[in-house]
Formats: sequence, structure tokens, C-alpha cells
Amino acid sequence: MSFREKLTSGKFTVTAEISPPKGTDITGMMKEAGMIKDVVDAVCVTDNQRALMRMNPLAACSALSHEGFETIMHMTCRDRNRLALQSDLLGAANLGIKNVLVMSGDYPTKGDHAGAMPVYDLDPVQLLGMISRLNSGFDLSGNSLLGKTDFFAGAVSNTELTEAAFIKLGKKVKAGARFIITQAVFDAGKFSGFMDKFQSAGGKQIRVIAGIIPLRSEKNAQFLNSNIAGVKVPDGVIRRLKSASSPGDAGIEMAADLIKELRGVCDGVHIMPVGTHENTRKLLEMAGI
Repeated sequence: MSFREKLTSGKFTVTAEISPPKGTDITGMMKEAGMIKDVVDAVCVTDNQRALMRMNPLAACSALSHEGFETIMHMTCRDRNRLALQSDLLGAANLGIKNVLVMSGDYPTKGDHAGAMPVYDLDPVQLLGMISRLNSGFDLSGNSLLGKTDFFAGAVSNTELTEAAFIKLGKKVKAGARFIITQAVFDAGKFSGFMDKFQSAGGKQIRVIAGIIPLRSEKNAQFLNSNIAGVKVPDGVIRRLKSASSPGDAGIEMAADLIKELRGVCDGVHIMPVGTHENTRKLLEMAGI
């Protein structure tokens, strides 16, 4: 069963994040993917995450697909204009990539090429609309395509939104987002509130996958709070990490307990490890998946 089929059928779905290499050697990436083979439904491949230059996710997705992995290709608005975005999407479709996750992308000053000129020709709402047009057989200018795409498109969201941000999330849905992957969740109660508001605002048919970061230490949690937009690790979680004899084990235990709480609330979880996926299999087993 494909990622799209499983998610739309209502079955609890597990995805996991992997970054392409900073270079041409994909050995490490393939080893990382091997750690989670047969325990996740799809692998999300990042697009110059945190504005750090890495291999194009299109190429990385292709390599993973050849090894039997279903992929979700991240696509940021930061680095490409509308011509390049469409070209990459047509190329991805030709290579058999079916799933795309759309986002703005971190500003270049946060990464390792601070002098890079940002593009942002389209925003995520416009990019989702463009993907819908490609799926209908037309480019953004209305020209017919020689073969249309068939992308299952998703978007990202924080879970503590201002009214303006919530309106923008609704626009993403109207533009064609079929699923949402959220930023890291640490409080099941607050997440339930987000889900209630989203569903009452017309999002009942949209599948929501909750982001999960298994924390490794108090320092790790503080770094996320200071450097990752949309992430807020609660004080109680930080205190537990600080007092634990093995903070890494405590982080996995908290993440597993959170997944158990979320299983009746959302449609799946998205694992974003700090470092490697060496503990992801264990985490999912502890969560009963």
C-alpha cells in the first residue's frame, strides 16, 4: 500500500526525515535509510534544510526509490523561481516521485551560504496551486503539458498559530494540500486543541501528521527553543531531561508516550531525530507501532 493510499484510507501512518549528503557520496544516507526500512511508510527528504547546502532532494529521492523506499520530496520556495520549480517537478514526476511537501524554506542568512540571494518567487500557497495545475495538465501560464503529473501534495504548519497564520493554513488546503506535517509536538493537549480548531475550520478531510523529535538532552531542547522557528519545548520536558540519569533514554520514553497519546488524535507521526535514526525503530516499538 502506498503512502497516499494508507494515509487517505485512515490508517495511522509513519514517516521519517532524512537529509541528503553534503557531497556526492550517498553511502551514509542509504545507511541511515536502512535503519528505518520496513518500519516507516515513507521517507521525507529535505531540501537544503536550515539553508545548509546539500544534494538536491530530487536526486536523493531517486536513489532511495531505486532501493525500494517511497519518498516525500521537500520543495522550498527559497531557492527557485517558477520556471525552475516547474522543471524540477516535471523531472520528479518522470522519475516516479509521487509525493511532495511544500514549504517556504529558511532564510539563507541562517545557513552556510549567508550571501546567497533568496528567490521566493512563489509562496507555499502559490506553489501548491501550481502543483494542482500541473496535475491537471497545464503549466502556471496555462500552457498544455505533454503528460500531466500526479502529485500527492502536502504542506507544513506550526500548531500554535495566530489567526493570520491559521487563515494561511486554510489557503494552503484550498490550493491543494492533501496532508499537513506539523512542526515538532511536545504537548498532546495543545495539539488536540489545534486539531479541533483545524477540523472545525474545514480541515476534516485533510490528513495531519504530527512532528516528533526524540530529545537527547536539556542542551538539545534549549537549542531547539532558541534556533528553530515554531518549536517550543515545554519547561516540564526540559526539567525531566535535566534530572534524568540518561537524558537520551528519557527523551525516547517521552516521545513514545506522546505517540501513544496522539494515535487517537491525528493521522500519523513524522519522526525527526537529533542525529541519526539509530533509535527510531526502538521508539516506534515502545509506542506500540
